[in-house]
Amino acid sequence: MSYDLKQVMNKPERLAAGHRMCAGCGATIAIRGVLRALHEGDRAVIGNATGCLEVSTFMYPYTAWEDSYIHNAFENAGATLSGVETAYRALKKRGRLPEDENFKFITFGGDGGTYDIGFQSLSGAMERGHDMVYVCYDNGAYMNTGIQRSSATPMYADTTTTPVGTQSNGKMQGRKDLAAIIAEHNVPYVAQTTLTQNFKDLYVKSEKAIYTEGAAFLNIMAPCPRGWRYETADIMKICKLGVETCYWPLFEVDHGKWILNYEPRTKLPIEDFLREQGRFKHLFKKGNEHLIEQFQAEVDRRWENLKYRCER
Repeated sequence: MSYDLKQVMNKPERLAAGHRMCAGCGATIAIRGVLRALHEGDRAVIGNATGCLEVSTFMYPYTAWEDSYIHNAFENAGATLSGVETAYRALKKRGRLPEDENFKFITFGGDGGTYDIGFQSLSGAMERGHDMVYVCYDNGAYMNTGIQRSSATPMYADTTTTPVGTQSNGKMQGRKDLAAIIAEHNVPYVAQTTLTQNFKDLYVKSEKAIYTEGAAFLNIMAPCPRGWRYETADIMKICKLGVETCYWPLFEVDHGKWILNYEPRTKLPIEDFLREQGRFKHLFKKGNEHLIEQFQAEVDRRWENLKYRCER
């Protein structure tokens, strides 16, 4: 598949400028990348769970969305779009919609509304096999409400509900592997990606997810400058380090086949990724070396498990 960055970036924006997302936010970059994968002439119905993206792009009666848009509650984004997709198919079958109009159904949610609060409706939509794409912009915490930990928050991250102090080293649990969990629903397409490789990986996987018949899921690492505490200009560096350390591997599961899309020539140590983020600064204090070793061991374990799946 050919990929022309200039041509892709010059496509009309479906998420208009003028929204209120933070400078350096990974979510809007990710969402714009996904929507660029829609083919010219195709229309979309967008669902959006409550979160940073919703409160900042839709302030009634104003909206930054160029396509039809539905604000869902935290817990029901998957259910809402699955209902809309079902109604669309029923109306098409009855001849009540123009044959030449083609709609795609895409839901966006942060990790709080996806990994946690919205997981039940997401799981149901995936299990039923609705022809829709669920996109999680994973910024690793409940950023909209004050940087509370979620099940996507990585081990030892400093958040407002897992604060670092004399009695705590941050969140004690590892992050949930949601992409693998959704893959076990036997949906046609699941992929994990982020903002790297001139956005090619994001674009190709988004197009595949949107135009693969049936349910699809995209998990996109979308750094948050407020919660991760990095300089806004460093977002692409953060994403690259996430991939090069194998903290955030690039892979897809296409009709049950696990495919590793990128393997670093030289796998970087996890501290290269952690050092760039203020939420992990306590790990570099004297006496905390064992915490980084534990983090590295968990990254290595997941990486080897992923490679095993992809080699089968």
